Amino acid sequence: MVRRTRIIRHTAALATALLIGAGLAPAAAADDTGGPARGNPEAAALDAYWSPVRMASALPAEAAKGFGAEPPASPAEDGPRPGEHIPPSRSFDGIPQAGTFFWTDANGTGRTCSGSVVRSPGRDLVLSAGHCLKGYAGPAPRRRLAFVPQYHDGLKPFGVFPVVTDGVYVSQQYYDLGEHAGAAYDFGFARTGPNQDGTRLQDAVGGVQLLTGTGYHHLPVRMIGYPGNAQKPLECWSRTTRWASDDPADPGTFQRIACDAFVGGTSGGPMLVPGWDGWGVVGVIGGYHTGGNTPQVSYSAYFGDATRALYRAAVSGAPPAGPAS
Repeated sequence: MVRRTRIIRHTAALATALLIGAGLAPAAAADDTGGPARGNPEAAALDAYWSPVRMASALPAEAAKGFGAEPPASPAEDGPRPGEHIPPSRSFDGIPQAGTFFWTDANGTGRTCSGSVVRSPGRDLVLSAGHCLKGYAGPAPRRRLAFVPQYHDGLKPFGVFPVVTDGVYVSQQYYDLGEHAGAAYDFGFARTGPNQDGTRLQDAVGGVQLLTGTGYHHLPVRMIGYPGNAQKPLECWSRTTRWASDDPADPGTFQRIACDAFVGGTSGGPMLVPGWDGWGVVGVIGGYHTGGNTPQVSYSAYFGDATRALYRAAVSGAPPAGPAS
């Protein structure tokens, strides 16, 4: 433990020295008392490690839209209907409140899924899909998960925000039922520490409002996700409708949205609606068939009482749920 701490401190100090030598030292942020904020050594080490080359070459992890979903048995449907209009998507540089996750462990590194910053009292919360986050909870082998808001083209404009120890919140129902039978609970939250400057996530990028109990039909909806094989996120404007599952393996009622080219990696990406005080989020890519088996149609678990309860648990810092022993 001592050796690891010394390594992290040495890496952080080296990264700071390099930044100062290049004339790019970040400005000091202020803490709640008005004084200068302290930097986060773990975030500084990750920021130094995740160079543009490493980020651009990070391989996508397996937790992806449609991952592990077997072709549904007849008469279950998944995908565009005959003659259905599929709105196009476009590649862009992203928005500050949406991003993607990177992970490191003793066996390698990678990039996984998408997420969005939701407003919270601790100003530290990322919303994603349960099937994206559950593999990083508790004693999982991939422990060093970090969120990079508005990642694109090897850039991290706001830095790196490590997910804190025991900071992954997924519903107990999702653990107990599994990703198919528990598809209606496919959402989760990750609590983050400050970035390398000591700035909290929401202070750096703002946040979107978590909306629950708002029904299935929304127009317009702006969906954003990070394809695992691309260096920029996608966005698409469409509408959500109600989808009652006809696959007994994935029971529940979900939001459905038609948008082209949303492939693996976009899981956890937000479905945003405009509001008077900014964006609200009504869903994330996931749920039915872990988000859908085709690039043209995506799904989300419905945000209701279970989502609110999980949000409250994450905000309070209560011990997170986990797999049954």
